[in-house]
Amino acid sequence: MAPALRRRPPGQSWLRRVLAAAGAAVLVAVVALVATTVGGGSPPRRASSTTRPSSTAGSSPSTTTGTAAATAPTSYPVGTVSMQLPTPGGELPTVVRYPAVAGSGGGPGAPADLRHGPYPLIVFSQGFHISPEAYRGILEPWAAAGYVVVDPTYPADDPVGRTTTPPGQRPAGPSELDAVIADLQADSRAPNTPVSGLIDGAKVAVAGHSDGGDLSLAVADNSAWKNPAVKAAIILSGAEYAPLGGSYFPAGMAPVPMLVTQGTADTVNPPSCSVQLYDAAPPPKYYLSLLGATHRHPYGFPGPDQTAVISVSTDFLNAVLRSEPGARAAMAAAGSVPGVAVFTSAATAPPGTPTNLACPGAP
Repeated sequence: MAPALRRRPPGQSWLRRVLAAAGAAVLVAVVALVATTVGGGSPPRRASSTTRPSSTAGSSPSTTTGTAAATAPTSYPVGTVSMQLPTPGGELPTVVRYPAVAGSGGGPGAPADLRHGPYPLIVFSQGFHISPEAYRGILEPWAAAGYVVVDPTYPADDPVGRTTTPPGQRPAGPSELDAVIADLQADSRAPNTPVSGLIDGAKVAVAGHSDGGDLSLAVADNSAWKNPAVKAAIILSGAEYAPLGGSYFPAGMAPVPMLVTQGTADTVNPPSCSVQLYDAAPPPKYYLSLLGATHRHPYGFPGPDQTAVISVSTDFLNAVLRSEPGARAAMAAAGSVPGVAVFTSAATAPPGTPTNLACPGAP
């Protein structure tokens, strides 16, 4: 009999390392921390950047209303700015990508296009031991399409510098993701921050790969962690994770529109994980099956499978957060590529999706 698969090396996944070992007592403590940190007075928001974006539009956060979608560009240059965001687990180095003024060329400190903003927010969570910037191939197209895209670095998951949590610092969890969302919403409302006036705080999406997908799913659709600010979720080879407690997709809890993507040749997060969460989720939901794709390739390396992920996920965001006519049809077309991808919005995952491997850590 083949040995049971592990999604991560023993003792190294931040979710499994902390939650599985600590048990219910730690979960209760973390839930209390979320309530006091995010719901009732988060740490003072502090941004550090030497490349603060400027605006040529003359709009302030309190007066920027945006223009009709018909007049907005179809593609923007992408500006970047670095921030330090306070969370319960410590300050997180964070890269913010945003729509820049046409003709600016984009890049660090490029002038932000406030004329067509504010823009929906996407918070992206990295996979274990993968740098957030390894995903820039999908993050930049989202920003170019008119979204503010944020990728905090969770130290316990970062392959650069350290791979274990320093003394006194907890690995990141749902409370950290909640804090990042709240920090950015507040910084956009405040004057003289790197993101002043850029973010539409009522339109928030979470996205994540692998362990980051587990984290994103928790704040979107788990009864113990659901964040009401989250209006859309993109789960890239993620899973339900039992040690987080709570229940997924409970009756009576408002569903969050969700896109699930999964490689059929993924042996780290086997397809059974994505099938389980997709089949359990209420609509609206969408499943992109990437034929022959492995765990990392569609999200970190150019190719037809990554192109399908970019196109389908952008159409999904346009449909859910912007209610763009034709976006759902475009999503289905972009996800139906012979030999590359199969797309569905049916009640269950596409026929023929492999489910022969158990999903480790699932309820």
